[in-house]
Amino acid sequence: MTNQLATKFARFISILLVPPSFTIIVFTAFAFTLETESVQIIATILTAVIFGFISPIILFFFLRKKGKLKDIDASVKEERTFPYIIAILFYLSGLAVLLTFHVNLISIAFLFCYISNTLLTILINRYWKISAHSMGAAGALAAVFYAFGLPVLFFSLVVIVIGWARIHLKMHTLNQVIAGIILAFVSVYLQMTIIVHLFGK
Repeated sequence: MTNQLATKFARFISILLVPPSFTIIVFTAFAFTLETESVQIIATILTAVIFGFISPIILFFFLRKKGKLKDIDASVKEERTFPYIIAILFYLSGLAVLLTFHVNLISIAFLFCYISNTLLTILINRYWKISAHSMGAAGALAAVFYAFGLPVLFFSLVVIVIGWARIHLKMHTLNQVIAGIILAFVSVYLQMTIIVHLFGK
């Protein structure tokens, strides 16, 4: 693969597999495998689409249009704090919907992780630009691994490709990518385990 082709592929991966993309993928999987009632299935999917994908994407393009974000990668870490804070409000709204419709606790636990991990990212981002792409992918991997076990570990290849793409585009260093992967995977898996253990029937 030539460098130019590799760069185009890395850019394609970075745009296609932004963190909100995994929201739809994971919650749709949870909806059709963990829920038995159509109301809960619809609530889970619509929450992911509206509060986990559409709202953050609209916010991103709004901030880009207003000149609040330098580029499509939000490469300036100081510019990331405000959209992260607004994203937390989206996630809180989504969490309220999931709780209202009494969806499976695993879905509720995973959305809670979006809130807690985003707060953690805001704190880290004050000092260091950890890879949000890697965190989004690794957090999703942790969630499906918790729910479905070893058969989904092939998904780790996606995490590796995303990490490579961010490094190739010079958006992050190897350390920032590795830190994002480890932090998100461990924190999501532990949080989901604790929440389900404490509140599960």
